Amino acid sequence: MIGVDLTYLRGRLGGRMLRLLEPETAHRVAIAALRSGVAELALASWPHPSADEIVLGISLWGMGFPNPVGLAAGFDKNAEAPDALLRLGFGFVEVGSVTPRPQPGNPQPRLFRLPEDGAVINRMGFNNDGLEAVAARLKTRRRGEGIVGANLGKNKDTEDAADDYERGIAALAPLADYLVINVSSPNTPGLRALQGRDQLGALVGRARAALRRTMGEGRGERAPPLLLKIAPDLTPEDRRDIAEVALAGDLDGLIVGNTTLARPESLRSPHRGEGGGLSGQPLFAPSTEVLRDMYALTGGRIPLIGVGGVATGAQAYAKIRAGASLVQLYTAMIYEGPRLVRRVRRDLAAALRADGFTSMVDAVGADHR
Repeated sequence: MIGVDLTYLRGRLGGRMLRLLEPETAHRVAIAALRSGVAELALASWPHPSADEIVLGISLWGMGFPNPVGLAAGFDKNAEAPDALLRLGFGFVEVGSVTPRPQPGNPQPRLFRLPEDGAVINRMGFNNDGLEAVAARLKTRRRGEGIVGANLGKNKDTEDAADDYERGIAALAPLADYLVINVSSPNTPGLRALQGRDQLGALVGRARAALRRTMGEGRGERAPPLLLKIAPDLTPEDRRDIAEVALAGDLDGLIVGNTTLARPESLRSPHRGEGGGLSGQPLFAPSTEVLRDMYALTGGRIPLIGVGGVATGAQAYAKIRAGASLVQLYTAMIYEGPRLVRRVRRDLAAALRADGFTSMVDAVGADHR
């Protein structure tokens, strides 16, 4: 989705040149570099994780995450480089959002950097290659060599949204380590309306039934966990409704949250008035507030992934204390480069030790205790 200033490209193109590229062009260059293996050349000079980072490991849904810092959906929409991204140091990578049929997304320009604010505005509109292409790429990777989730969306012109999610589950459940129902992008008309209790309950029920059908046919493999990605722009009533649906049993986790339609008065960039979803630093406080609330509303019984404005180990730690078992980042990597991942991990491990925690599990939701 977003052009990332990849440190390991500086030797080939120059960091300054990459930053001058139009955002979508820069993003395509970054994906191409990952696919070509250029990233591997730089990894040899990067410091390896220290023994202190063993504290970051956490087990969820029967899977062992080496660390809780993941890459959010939107960067590798089409599953072109998930393993290369894992080798940058992420504990897990989420590909997508992917829709059943390919779609071009919204007209350009649709992506805007706000460097003065450490933020980005996008109105991409679920541009992606479609399920068939993404499934074909995931089939080529060796399972068990890193956790890769798949974020599912609906086509813009689909009236029965649940049908699109059912199709996504049928195609990707055998290939992904977890699945995400994305009902929170602000750039697909009517999508966020699916977060209401009645509509959401019906949608999640159909998705769970599709997952049972898919994984019950033939191999008898363990079904991947089913998560729901929600918006930060939720009223207290919306949050209670989502918590009730989550606790009803058909969801295995929540991702809190997506981009926001809000425009804080503190924004300074000339692009602050562009339409679309705002991500990055201005989203940290409000998304963490929603995360904290969802942990309280669910009584800590549903694993949460905290997303929104994570750029430092301290911010990742704040999300974990607020109730996140895992965190994701994306926008910060545009401005900091991929070395950010290991810096966040290092500082997160230090924060855990400073507070006397010997495991990630002990720190999850600590603020509520």
